[in-house]
Amino acid sequence: MIRVRQIKVSVENNTIDEILNKTAKKLKIKTEDIKKIDIVKKSIDARDKNNINYIYEVRIQANNEKYILDKFKSIDIYKELNEEYKLNIKNKRKLANRPIIIGTGPSGLFCCYMLAYYGYNPLIIERGEKIEDRVKSVQEFWNSGKLNINSNVQFGEGGAGTFSDGKLNTLVKDKNFIMKKVFEIFVECGAPKDILYENKPHIGTDILRNVIINMRNKIISLGGEFRYNTTLTDLIIEDNKIKEIQVNNNELIPCTDLVLAIGHSSRDTYEILYKNNINMISKPFAVGIRIQHPQDMIDKFQYGKYSSYLPVSSYKLTYTAKDKKGVYSFCMCPGGYVVNSSSEEKCLAINGMSNYNRDSLNANSAIVVTIDKEDYGENLFDGINFQRELEKKAYFYGNGKIPIQLLKDFISNKTTNNLGSVQPIFKGQYSFSNINDILPKFICDDLKEAIKYFGTKIKGFDMDDSIISAVESRTSSPIRIIRDENYMCNIKGIYPIGEGAGYAGGITTSAMDGIRCFEKIISE
Repeated sequence: MIRVRQIKVSVENNTIDEILNKTAKKLKIKTEDIKKIDIVKKSIDARDKNNINYIYEVRIQANNEKYILDKFKSIDIYKELNEEYKLNIKNKRKLANRPIIIGTGPSGLFCCYMLAYYGYNPLIIERGEKIEDRVKSVQEFWNSGKLNINSNVQFGEGGAGTFSDGKLNTLVKDKNFIMKKVFEIFVECGAPKDILYENKPHIGTDILRNVIINMRNKIISLGGEFRYNTTLTDLIIEDNKIKEIQVNNNELIPCTDLVLAIGHSSRDTYEILYKNNINMISKPFAVGIRIQHPQDMIDKFQYGKYSSYLPVSSYKLTYTAKDKKGVYSFCMCPGGYVVNSSSEEKCLAINGMSNYNRDSLNANSAIVVTIDKEDYGENLFDGINFQRELEKKAYFYGNGKIPIQLLKDFISNKTTNNLGSVQPIFKGQYSFSNINDILPKFICDDLKEAIKYFGTKIKGFDMDDSIISAVESRTSSPIRIIRDENYMCNIKGIYPIGEGAGYAGGITTSAMDGIRCFEKIISE
């Protein structure tokens, strides 16, 4: 098999036949000499708005492969190497009890999947509902405001990523092909095959739900067990080792290997860990707002005359404010929705989500400002308290609904009374407010400064009628649970992983962290 890189194909003639023709031309062979062709990578080169192309990397089987490889001494043409994930563990541990995973977000699910696949019969515990029931609870919350504090956009089967864009792109280097293994498991469970080669792969909320159900069923078929509506309420530790866990305040379960895949919003669980002397530190995070623009405006700026040929576009923006704070776009959702993602009573947090087709009228993204100890304090839970106070203000000033405001009114520091040209796209009820009353002045000042700058990068980004909403407060965990090179915390047998432990950011890195933890658990 031969890999061929940098196959440039016009977006107006993007067909497999054209990819084949361009590949043959690059290799100076006939198309008939190529017996098989597969796409390995696909990206868009939009540096020249007057000449936008797809760039492909392909895998081919061809006649006279040795001749082709000998003929071309190029970094773009080379013999394919084995890029499959392999479990390189000679001696696997025998566990005293079945391993227990707390949380069914991506880190917990993928750790559980691998443990089940290798015969360890894991038990996975989830405070929220299974996805079929969770979707109903979330929809009821969006319609009526009735919150289930254990099953919502943050908690429940699939974790917070279930109600997101389902973005899978990451900059993490992966020499052991764990990321490839993650994507292969996703596809095996019903994700679209294009995630295996797209430069910015995503699944979408709608498809991700079915993928999670299929993954659950696969884990069960391999000997795993799920328990829903079951909350970790205490740890029983003896001689600095985990002995049992308590769930729902009344049931003890023997446990010698405990995976904490708790998610970044499990504030009550952090308190349980603190009570049991598990080492944790506070860490920086970011808070801010979400901003909505017409998706068509973003597409035309990014792709110009080619926008009708290409998928909806995204953006990534960064800025350093005068006070040296970083301001950046986060979790950008093309063709998406701003959603009420609250998980505590009388607190309001928001997030963004998209379905697979990304077909809503608006693009939305968080625009957030970096926050550190100078802003929230030195104590362990000061970061959580900082987030919570902002969420309480958002709830209060929005009368329990998502507070929204036109950008021009945010800049002028006045409450919005009427919407402009941008249609609001929300999941959950919203109300007019003045977001200057919700966020600290330094954050508001930095946001206004950054958005004006972003308007010089994307024409129209600082348009008066763009809609902002608050508060985007759950960008990452404000706490890190300390672990060693074996993924174990200071209590033997407890493995903190994923976003909630402070070691990942997003679906893919969390899933990879789960697989690496599995490797540590079963290693002698």
